[in-house]
Amino acid sequence: MSSSMPLASVASELPGPPPIGAAIRDRRRRLGMTLKGLAEQCGLSVPFLSQVERDLAMPSLVSLTSIAGALGVDMSYFVGSPQQSQIVRRGDDPEHLHLGGSPVVYERLSGRHEERKMEALLITVPPGLASPPTHREGEGFWYLLQGELDVWIGQEHFHLRAGDSAHFDQRHSYRMRNGGEVDVRMIWVGTPALL
Repeated sequence: MSSSMPLASVASELPGPPPIGAAIRDRRRRLGMTLKGLAEQCGLSVPFLSQVERDLAMPSLVSLTSIAGALGVDMSYFVGSPQQSQIVRRGDDPEHLHLGGSPVVYERLSGRHEERKMEALLITVPPGLASPPTHREGEGFWYLLQGELDVWIGQEHFHLRAGDSAHFDQRHSYRMRNGGEVDVRMIWVGTPALL
């Protein structure tokens, strides 16, 4: 290995956890924090943090502790391995998301690691239920497992049956209605991840 090879190139060839720089950058962006804001909070320079995020410099443990504190995470966030529960979702241990008194049942299918870019849910929509128009950032993908669902995306209307899917930009207004007599069961995958 050449001594002049950049750290980023070396890191990409080594097995093990992803580079620390990408984890810092992703967490900072997820919080909506600028490099300058991070630098002010952790007492490090903007140029140094920029090099760290590009894996051109490696922070000391003291610096990494300061960065972690500014980003609101523990040191293990950058150097630890994800727990099995963050990667594998067991069918006999479902995680249900409860939204007030909503009759819709949401079961999380995706992992629980904080920096996930997407979310996957198994959704059960009871008969007669209609959602109000909504929109959010990112993409949405729906796959019907059971039942029939009317979906409006912008001004377009679609009638989906089991086996049908829809993939769309969620910035456009969308709504749905289960006009049938049985529960609709569908898989929803979307970006960005839910909190």
